[in-house]
Parts: sequence; C-alpha cells; structure tokens
Amino acid sequence: MAIIDPVKGIQSADPDTAPAPAPNAPAEQPPSARRRSAWSALRPLTLRMHFYAGLLIAPVLLLAAVTGTLYALSYPAEKLLYGHELTVPVGDSTRPLGAQVDAARAAHPDGTVTAVWPAPEEGATTRVLMESPEVTTEGRDLTVFVDPYTATVRGSLETSGDALPLRAWLSTFHSNLQLGEPGRIYSELAASWMWVVALGGLALWIGRRRTARRARLLLLPERGAAGRRRTLSWHGSVGLWSAAGLVVLSATGLTWSTYAGENIGEVQDKLGGATPAVAAALPGATGGAGGEHAGHHMSPDMPMDMPMPKTADVGIDKVVESARAAGVDTQIQITLPAEGKGYVVKERDRQFPTHLDSVAVDPADGTVMDTLRFADYPVLAKLTRWGIDIHMGVLFGLVNQLALAALGLALVFLTVWGYRMWWLRRPTRDGGPAFGPAYAPGTWRRIPLPLLLPLAAVTGLVGWFVPLLGISLVAFLVLDVVTARVRRARTA
Repeated sequence: MAIIDPVKGIQSADPDTAPAPAPNAPAEQPPSARRRSAWSALRPLTLRMHFYAGLLIAPVLLLAAVTGTLYALSYPAEKLLYGHELTVPVGDSTRPLGAQVDAARAAHPDGTVTAVWPAPEEGATTRVLMESPEVTTEGRDLTVFVDPYTATVRGSLETSGDALPLRAWLSTFHSNLQLGEPGRIYSELAASWMWVVALGGLALWIGRRRTARRARLLLLPERGAAGRRRTLSWHGSVGLWSAAGLVVLSATGLTWSTYAGENIGEVQDKLGGATPAVAAALPGATGGAGGEHAGHHMSPDMPMDMPMPKTADVGIDKVVESARAAGVDTQIQITLPAEGKGYVVKERDRQFPTHLDSVAVDPADGTVMDTLRFADYPVLAKLTRWGIDIHMGVLFGLVNQLALAALGLALVFLTVWGYRMWWLRRPTRDGGPAFGPAYAPGTWRRIPLPLLLPLAAVTGLVGWFVPLLGISLVAFLVLDVVTARVRRARTA
C-alpha cells in the first residue's frame, strides 16, 4: 500500500495539519472545530506515522516486494528449467512403485530413502526423497526423479519440500536474505509494518477523496494531472487496489515469523486451532529402526551384539493400495516408517479445494491404523493452511502466482512513487533542506483524551503481540521527539 503519504506538506493550509494556535489566541473555538470528527483528530497523526513508516521502512518493504515477486514467478520458471527431471513421455503402463524406489536407491546407494511422491499425473515423474551425503545444505533433501513407466532415473536435485533448486533458493532469499536465522528479522519487520502502512495509506486516500462526486477520482488515476499531483494520483489509486492483498500478505507472513509467529501459535493452540497430525505409532512398539522397509525391536534380555529381527513389511505398493482404499488418493506422498512408527500416506494437493487427508498404515499387514481428514481440521488450522498457501502462491495455482507478482510490482511502484513525492516536496530555495520535510510534530496532542487513551492501549497491545512493530514504533517516537527538539533549538 501507500508508502509515503499522498497529502500536502506542512506548508498546506489544511486545517487538520495546521500548527496549533498561538498561546495568546482566543480560547473559544468556532463550532466547526468543536464538532470535529474522530477522523479529523486522527488524520494528522496517521499522516505523520505514515510518513515515517514510509520513509524508514520502505527499503525493507521494497526488498521484500522484489524477492517475493521473483519467488512467485519461479513456479512457471522451474517447469521450464527442470523439464527433463519433471516430465517423461507417457507410456502404456507404470512399473510398481517399489521398483521405482529400488532404481533410485541403486543410483544413489549412499542415500537413505525417507519419502516417495508417486507421479501425480500422466507424463510426470515419481520423486524419491533421500537423506544423502551428496546434499550440502542443511534441511534439504536429495530428490531422485524416476520415470514411472520404465523405472529409469531421470536425474536428481537438491530440494526443499516441493521446491526445486531455483525456487528453494529464492524462498530462502525472500525469507532471510540467505543470512540464516538472523536474516529473518528483515522479513518479519516488513510483515509487521506492511498492514500498518497499507491501512494508514488507505484511510488517508479515502479521507482525501471523500468529498469527490465521482468514484473515478478514488479508484483511478486522475486524468490530465502533472507533477506531484499525478504521482499522488497513481500512488493513491494503485494503493487502494492493492491494500487488501498487502494486508493478507502481511498477516500470513507473520504466522511463521520468529517472534510474532510464536505469539500467534500460542494463541492458536489456546483456542484449539493447532494443526492435527495422524497417529502413526505402532501398537506396543518398544523400539525400531527407521528405513523404508524395516522396523526392529528387541527385548532387554537380548545381548547388544545380537542381530535384531526384521519386522515384516508388506511393501510400499500394498501400503499405497490400502491408503487409496481409505480415500487418500490425490497427489499422495508416502513417508517411510521411522522407529516405532508406521507408514504415513498424505495427500499433498494444496490447491483449492484442498486435499490433505492422511492415513497411518501398519507395515506388518497393511492395515490402516488411523485416518485424519482435512474436513476435520479445526477452523483456525484450515484458515492458517489456506493463508500460508495463498502467501506461497499455491492455493489457486497460476492465478495465485500472477496475483502475487502483481502485488509485488505494485508495492515496488508505490515505494518509488512515495519517495518521488517526498523529493518533490523539498524546498527549492538555496539553503533549504535537501529533501521534503516531515509533517508537523505533536499531532497526538490534538487527539481528544477519550480517543487517545483507547488508541494508546490498542497500540501497546499490538506492539507487544508483534514485537518488531512495537520496538520500531518506539524508535520512531524517540526520533520524532529528538527531531522536534533539534528543530526548536535551531529556531530559538
């Protein structure tokens, strides 16, 4: 949304931003001033905060917008870049899934198979995920792509979830600038302020245009405008159309941030909205060894050097058959048994309508031990899932990705337009400041006490819940006080 406010500077004759009356002015105010609306009282403060947020937070928002746009466009890009690994000619019949896994294991004997994603459609490859010494990045898997019709390996890539190398790199760059955990502060700061800047700018633009008789002046750039007025018109109109999307991106981005995300998770858990998981523990299991076909157990009386017996395993094809019979059959992924657990077969189609049902299957006989339907998720868990998937560009597929790219580009232009308006507000006389001045200080003093107290309480609560917002807001206030005192000292 708007980055620098599209309103006149302190030189304006706007009564809402005019300086406070002189000490010797008459105490009696005209009736129009006594009947000021709540917005008339809040507008100067909103204007000043919008100015500071746009000026100081805009570089962070700009960086998030550029990296987010690149990430959104990486979905179609990776289909072109990795076409050989992702697609194969359609054959007459597919080979057993177990044979495909064996082919991947033969190509990478040092790897340990952890999961299998069968080909989701005709002409697509099967993905076999491995823990492997070939992987050099922490938290990544080696994914082997296998032709399901011939069980031949098409290639292998280092992946993160379903993201191939290009998108995985851009995802990390967007979230932490490739700086690890400390770098996540940048993205959380952007998410913390984006909704504030968006809603503040939206209120300022609508308030400015509220007397316009034509909706076009509110919704579309003004025709025939020039200079700063034209920039303001584009800034406000594009910001209006972008506001809702930017607020959604801000809210969803905060859900997995470091500090605000922890608070959101705690609230979600207390409200019973935690995301459930299928129960995969084997009945009576006392131990076991992970692997795609093994689950071992031993009694305390067994000597430690005695070979452990191998638990029976019906094989991955039988497991898939059991899962499909239970209704889990849309773009499935199979997680192989870990110690004391069974197979977990889960749908991974996150486009709308979402298919995320899952089952746990006993490796000994292929019976379904537990079933979890996405329809049974708590409402908050569903909303969180959908919100994250919108943010990641998968809920509505290509439309979602193009919308994210458009929002990112809009935010880039809003930032540039905002800085341009700041530049155009600069004094042109020699000896003046090089850039546009800040808006009038002390605006909070003109807010009526019945409105100021709840506003301060809400601000404090939000600042505590979203820590980086609260900390940076305090920094803004300190900067504001220091700036005002320096200005008074220079004019004394």
